[in-house]
Amino acid sequence: MSSSFKGKVAFVTGAGMGMGLATAEAFAEQGAAVVLADVNYDAVTAAVERITAAGGQALALQCDVSDEAAAKAAVEKTVEVFGRLDAAFNNAGIQTPSADTADALSEEYDRTMAVNLRGVWNCMKYELQQMRRQGSGAIVNCSSLGGLVGLPNRAIYHAAKHGVIGLTKSSALEYAARGVRINAVCPGIIDTPMVAKMFEVGELKMSDVASVQPIGRLGRADEIASLVTFLCGPGSEFIIGQSIAIDGGYTVP
Repeated sequence: MSSSFKGKVAFVTGAGMGMGLATAEAFAEQGAAVVLADVNYDAVTAAVERITAAGGQALALQCDVSDEAAAKAAVEKTVEVFGRLDAAFNNAGIQTPSADTADALSEEYDRTMAVNLRGVWNCMKYELQQMRRQGSGAIVNCSSLGGLVGLPNRAIYHAAKHGVIGLTKSSALEYAARGVRINAVCPGIIDTPMVAKMFEVGELKMSDVASVQPIGRLGRADEIASLVTFLCGPGSEFIIGQSIAIDGGYTVP
């Protein structure tokens, strides 16, 4: 266990599995008190039990980020319990079924925007209120390679992830001189339950991964966690408003 975040408090959404869970664990391993928020309360409770058993500080919260009141309450509970908020990873997100834009369902559009875009804004709003009071903090938003490029049959998901980058850039400019740094990560195809589901239903094949990610493999959740903790920690103070691809070379060509 390192001490990069000793005395600091981190808040992670979508922390029940995948990249969110890996990042919450990484924060804890580096000394932070970490709040794990997810719609799946059982998942974050189990994760908190593991973290605390290893000597860390952690709190599990049930939170649907698409509900502004729930996001507000989660951030306020974080500050109530731990006294401050130093780092946040707004990671919670959902995938949409592959669909021609003309055939996509309006319900899918509304739900995707509510979680993947509005959910990021809901959390940022209250994270920033606390960090503004402190005069310090770092936020990392989870976009996607879908925030950097387009793909057929993915218009809704990509629209939301492009929106996350817009939120990140503009808010980063607002807060750069106020001690709060805001950036985004843009993961490629990562070995997570969400991607496993895409393999399961036939929307993705391993041969596709090898052809579009020059590294020739899936990314790992801990690789995303390493980038997020770097962007929230010492040594990244001059990185402001960036949307950093971590995609095995997907967006290079």
